[in-house]
Amino acid sequence: RMIGSILDLLGGGDGPGMISPDKALPGRPDKMAGITGLKHYVLNNDIEEVPDGYEEAVFANGCFWGSEKSIWRLPKGIHSTAVGYCAGYTPNPTYEEACSSQTGHTEGFRVVYNPAEISYVDILRMFWENHDPTQYMGQGNDRGSQYRSGAYYFNDDQKRLIEASKVAYEKALGDREIKTEIAGAGDYEKYGGFWYFAEAYHQQYLSKPGARPYCSAQPQGVSLPSFDSWAPKDLQEKYKPTLPESFWAKHGPVKGCSVVQLSNEPVSESSY
Repeated sequence: RMIGSILDLLGGGDGPGMISPDKALPGRPDKMAGITGLKHYVLNNDIEEVPDGYEEAVFANGCFWGSEKSIWRLPKGIHSTAVGYCAGYTPNPTYEEACSSQTGHTEGFRVVYNPAEISYVDILRMFWENHDPTQYMGQGNDRGSQYRSGAYYFNDDQKRLIEASKVAYEKALGDREIKTEIAGAGDYEKYGGFWYFAEAYHQQYLSKPGARPYCSAQPQGVSLPSFDSWAPKDLQEKYKPTLPESFWAKHGPVKGCSVVQLSNEPVSESSY
């Protein structure tokens, strides 16, 4: 993206790492305008709400436009997706501020899902396979801490599943070191909060008329090993995948970024 790339250069986006909290931009107390009451452009649900019994997941794997689309297209259980700025130090950042690498945030996507219909592990698998987690501080042409890979947990189960799947995926990638940041959402409360919704025009961007079909993610065409081979034994029954291998064979990420060319509608269960 042109604005992000220019700001990367101006702000030192391809520098050695993260800005320190004491040097981050000050931010503001007011939340992003235009988000309250906003409906998901494809799924038509309020993007802020979390219905009873539903859960949240947050990941980051490069430019959030394509990352978000790969999740709202899952065939069942997704109530909403949204893009935003997470795991940083500046309260309520703007896009321009986040792109400067001066807030500490990475471009992330938030998923509200029904665990009775889709497993956290299905979403986790899409996260891993939909980018190259061995890249440090960037993805493809997008460089800087705002494009870093990240997997963030809201409870101990999510933490354990992320960590165990990371070890398995690293082996599947030929023992290439995975650089993904793993952290708890609660770790950022001392900085004002973990998650901030991005501007309304970024939400479900790739589904909107006139959207530029841009994607910088670098899927490796490598599948996450079978769940039973890496998941902690005490979590296998609760979190067993709901999407069959036939789904992944037909609709899983392939090497190179192709999600921008796919239909905006969720995948039909009858298609696999």
